[in-house]
Amino acid sequence: MQVQYLATGRRKTSVARVFLRPGKGDIRVNGRTFEQYFQTETARTAVRQPLLATETADKFDVLVLAHGGGPIGQAGATRLGIARALVEFNAELRPKLKQLGYLTRDARRHERKKYGQKGARKRFQFSKR
Repeated sequence: MQVQYLATGRRKTSVARVFLRPGKGDIRVNGRTFEQYFQTETARTAVRQPLLATETADKFDVLVLAHGGGPIGQAGATRLGIARALVEFNAELRPKLKQLGYLTRDARRHERKKYGQKGARKRFQFSKR
């Protein structure tokens, strides 16, 4: 049995289960390579941030099981999961990750559409007469 560190990250409606295993820096998401799964550079950067901040990018293989939401939400969930797994690996990394905001769950959600109106905030045009 090899050593691995497990953590869960959430963002919007996305959930990512992250497994950190000692390795050479390979990232796999839902059985696909990192580059295949996260198409945009923004999402890729977000996922790599905790590993680069702690200089552990080449020390771990990361296996991610993500579901729910869209690609950006899943990237945010993965980032939180990786940060939490790194803290499980070494508690001394916590202050650095916390200062950069990688251990904070982004609580922003989609705001519901309101009845009698066009959207959550948008209103139909007001007519005085």
